[in-house]
Amino acid sequence: MTAFDIPAGAPGAEDAEDKVVVAAAAAPEESHNGSVVVPPKPEKHTRVQVVRHPADDSSDEEDGEDGGEVVEDSQILEDLPDETEDIELIHSRLNSNSVNKLGLPRFGKHLKRLCLRQNFISHVDPDIFGALTELEELDFYDNKIKHVGSALNNMTRLTSLDFSFNLLKRIPEELQSHLKALKTIFFVQNKISHITHLEQFAPTLRSLELGGNRIRTIEGLDALVNLEELWLGKNKISKLELKILSIQSNRITKLENLDSLENLEQLYISHNGITKLEGLDKNPKLTTLDAGNNFIEVLENISHLTKLEELWINDNKIVSLANVEPQLKHITTLETIYLEGNPVQKAEGANYRRKVTLILPQIQQLDATYVKQTSGS
Repeated sequence: MTAFDIPAGAPGAEDAEDKVVVAAAAAPEESHNGSVVVPPKPEKHTRVQVVRHPADDSSDEEDGEDGGEVVEDSQILEDLPDETEDIELIHSRLNSNSVNKLGLPRFGKHLKRLCLRQNFISHVDPDIFGALTELEELDFYDNKIKHVGSALNNMTRLTSLDFSFNLLKRIPEELQSHLKALKTIFFVQNKISHITHLEQFAPTLRSLELGGNRIRTIEGLDALVNLEELWLGKNKISKLELKILSIQSNRITKLENLDSLENLEQLYISHNGITKLEGLDKNPKLTTLDAGNNFIEVLENISHLTKLEELWINDNKIVSLANVEPQLKHITTLETIYLEGNPVQKAEGANYRRKVTLILPQIQQLDATYVKQTSGS
């Protein structure tokens, strides 16, 4: 079962307003532009779409002639099987009461994607949405929602959630305690002023969109170590105060554009294509730098990082220990350094570990092994 929009000007278009257009699989038919439309075979991936067309000014609808049949809210989804996996009700003039009459709970064991874009929904009813336990994608884009409450608590399989263009004043605290699979969240164009209540999304969250809000400070992101995309355009941010930045496992070949992150404390850039350590002149507060698994040939441009505590430079292309002393010996805070997996380890052989600990007597750990402290060190 699938949905077809009736093109403007085609026979029956004047009657289409407020109708549900649901076409079952049938024989091929010719479309308005002459092409052959072959409806897909009926399957459990059912989609329904409510289509609302503007009224035609030239029609006689005001006189009661040719007026479109009004579909009651309770009838919109009544012909769909319980096994339906995909429902779209876009720009359908639905309000909270309308949604309650749709009969959504009967799809609870099978529905995976629900799109309610561009409606007038202001309340998310737990009795209705609590039954949708198999949902993976939920879209409330462009509604009038101010609060979420416990309505989504049972959606433990949800991976994508869109609350863009609503009236939220904060990121709903209730979400993080229950949505354990969430990978993508959209809160674009709300009234959010603080980045909060995201910590428990850390294991899964990959993309966070907060553009068009009232955010002044970048905060509350420290725990999101797996975050790959952060969108903060059109806010009220005057200064970047990001403390942790993880951009591991991407395709970065050059370290740059970090000048504005003066408060950065932890930088994770491992598993990229970086060939040179550079671009960190404005990041003196760094305590952790992970540049492992890149293509760096020389240890350089980090002597000014005097607060550095951990340096991961393993599995690169470093062939000599010559720069270790001038770059790191004076950094008294340095406790851990990973150099293994570089050509220099093999070149130095059995002397590798002894040489590094003599050059850097302050370290407590070299690679995965603690350094034995002696009275002479």
